[in-house]
Order: sequence, then C-alpha cells, then structure tokens
Amino acid sequence: MQYLLKVATMLMLAASAALAAAASPAPDSERLASVLQAQPAERQARYSSRHPQETLEFFGIAPGMTVVEVLPGGGWYSPILIAYLGDEGHLIGADYPMALWKNFSFATDEFLAGRDAWLTSWPQKTIEWRGDDGASAEAVRLGSMPEDVAGTVDAVLFIRALHNLSRFESKGGFRTMALADAYTVLKPGGVVGVVQHQAPAGRSDDWADGSRGYLNRDTLLGQFEAAGFEFVGESDVNQNPKDIPGEDEIVWRLPPGLQTSRDDPELKAKYQAIGESNRMTLLFRKPAR
Repeated sequence: MQYLLKVATMLMLAASAALAAAASPAPDSERLASVLQAQPAERQARYSSRHPQETLEFFGIAPGMTVVEVLPGGGWYSPILIAYLGDEGHLIGADYPMALWKNFSFATDEFLAGRDAWLTSWPQKTIEWRGDDGASAEAVRLGSMPEDVAGTVDAVLFIRALHNLSRFESKGGFRTMALADAYTVLKPGGVVGVVQHQAPAGRSDDWADGSRGYLNRDTLLGQFEAAGFEFVGESDVNQNPKDIPGEDEIVWRLPPGLQTSRDDPELKAKYQAIGESNRMTLLFRKPAR
C-alpha cells in the first residue's frame, strides 16, 4: 500500500511539473531578434561578447513574463527586456540592499543618496525604453521585497550580479538573502538564470570569494541547491577560455573596464585581445510542487 501511495505521489508531482512547463510561454526568437536589431549601435557592439539572444533563449525568457533583473545598473539588459517582454510583461529591477552598498570604499554620502533614490529614478528611466508595446516596470530592493510579489514571478536573472553578494556575505548574509528572495518571488516551476564571471578550475573559494569578480562554479551550484533550487543545465555561450586571471588579477582588468591598464597601452592591448571575461551561464528552477 505504501509503495502504491509513493508511486501515486511521484506521478502527481511529475504531472504537476509537466503542467507547469506546458503553461510557460515559449521564447519568441523572431521578436527577440527584432528587438536586438533595434538597439543602439553601442549596445549592439557588445553582442559578440554578451550573446543576449542565445542567453535569454537558454533561460526560456518569453514575452508576457514577469521577470526580476537583479542589479540592472545603468540598463544594458533592461531596455532589451522591456521591449521584448511586451505590454503584457513586467520587469522588476532589484537593487542591492543599502547595507551592502555601504561596504564599498567609493560609497560616499552622495553616492548612497543616489542609490537611495534609485527606487524612484529607475522606473522613470524605463519609460524611454517602452515604446508602443513595452513592458511595465518597477523597482525593489533585495531584502525588502514587497509581499504581493511572492509567487508571481516567472524568472529571476542574476547577470554579473552575484559576486558582490558573495563578497559581502559575511557582512550581512547578502547572498543568502538574495537567493531566499528569488525563491520566494518565483512561481512553482519558475527559473533563475545566472551569468557570472567564472574562476579557473582549482582556485580556492577564498580566492574566488567575489572580491576579484570571479566565483567557483561548483560552489555556486551548491549554494543554489542549498537554497532549494534544482539545477537544470548550463550553456557555454558566454565562455571565453582566453580569460585565465593571475593570482593577483581582477576581472575588471578586461574590457569594457580595463581598470588596471588605462596608462599602459601595451597592457591594455593584451587585455583587449583576451576580450570580456569567461562566464558561466547556469539555469536553475524552483521545484514545481
């Protein structure tokens, strides 16, 4: 009897997962390509390094979805997402907690005031990206997500946003908080897409603690699984095997920042030849049960 109950439960869970997958909208490659072709030339120049079409399709992002973009910053992916999600879609920009920003050496009072005002300024900025049929947008802060967002989100995107959450984990549990927020806001069966600078194999977690921009793949997988997520798969679309940082090198030595070679043309040329960082592209799912 117990065996039959176990089998019945497994079948019910499988059916629930299948229904959730069937209910999810499918990516629209043609619409996404059209949106990408309409972006400014400066943004398009980064496509060969950032592969937005392949990345968003791998994550299963589709028009009409509600998507959380963590740390949208000045808005590289945001204009693409707002145009692509369409007027039935919704984009939620999620900033770091103010307590995390205060850990940076550049966090002056003026800077912090700007981050504090971001909840108002960012949604206003998105208006210019909407066009005739773009998605609506709102801004929130990790660690204080609105209660009415819980269970309403189709996808959460951490695109080059996890290293600082990991770097300052010991200062306030910021990575743990962010993954818990992602789990809470997602619908059952909802996904998390990660694009993150990947540490070379064999580097310690102390080296790949986020302060250099890099994280260890296996460590990150374990952290997501500990937060309740299922690992779905990965893509090599954003890999760059030429990016092999030295023990004392940081990811921001590479384009577009080139932070460590601004006064050294020869060194700058070396880093430009490497290109943008080697990045893991991972997909996780909140269990559909």
